[in-house]
Amino acid sequence: MGPMRRDGADGGAEAAWSLVVPLKPLVRAKSRLSRATGEEVRPKLALAFALDTVAAALACEYVGDVAVVTDDPVAGERLAALGARIVPDTPARGLNAALTHGASAVRARRPDAAVAALNADLPALRPAELGRVLHSAAEFPRAFLADAAEIGTTLLTATSGVELAPAFGGPSRARHLASGAREILAPDVPSVRRDVDTVEDLRAALKLGVGPYTARQAPLLADGATAPAGAP
Repeated sequence: MGPMRRDGADGGAEAAWSLVVPLKPLVRAKSRLSRATGEEVRPKLALAFALDTVAAALACEYVGDVAVVTDDPVAGERLAALGARIVPDTPARGLNAALTHGASAVRARRPDAAVAALNADLPALRPAELGRVLHSAAEFPRAFLADAAEIGTTLLTATSGVELAPAFGGPSRARHLASGAREILAPDVPSVRRDVDTVEDLRAALKLGVGPYTARQAPLLADGATAPAGAP
């Protein structure tokens, strides 16, 4: 068993975070992978990414709970079985509205919650690396981690009493910087930065070593971007 979680009562850097993970309906998710994967594998891969992301997040010692904002019934059922809370995407106005809604749902239950928005496409996510990022983020009212390309964002945090104010999509790193969020520059957290939109991204994630759900789907890829030997 890993270290026990703090419940956040001491307000310290080790308070338990509530993570909000947005997931669009699988039929529309990860459209840029279509050409390489085919239409049958793509939604399965999108679900596998989300399952590996949420499983790793729940295994992180600094995470108290995970809320997934989705209207996809299949994904909702599978992610709930892992221990996530499913929040319907009632705003239905895109990614940032979904994240704001998810953060509100978390704080409706736990008003003093520290919340973090996390991408659903981090299939190589390591609990210990996520923990390092969240531990750093606790020092600032709002903080974020840039993606591997240093253009987008994979994680945005807001400590207790601070609005999340998400600005995801496209060049969101610049928008989050401009909004006053502190950029986390932790060097050894590649799995938290490695989101997957393209086959090249997927190859890079496979090289890092993906979780079990993605590993099961990887051999089905049409272009041979299969898991390397020795991947978990």
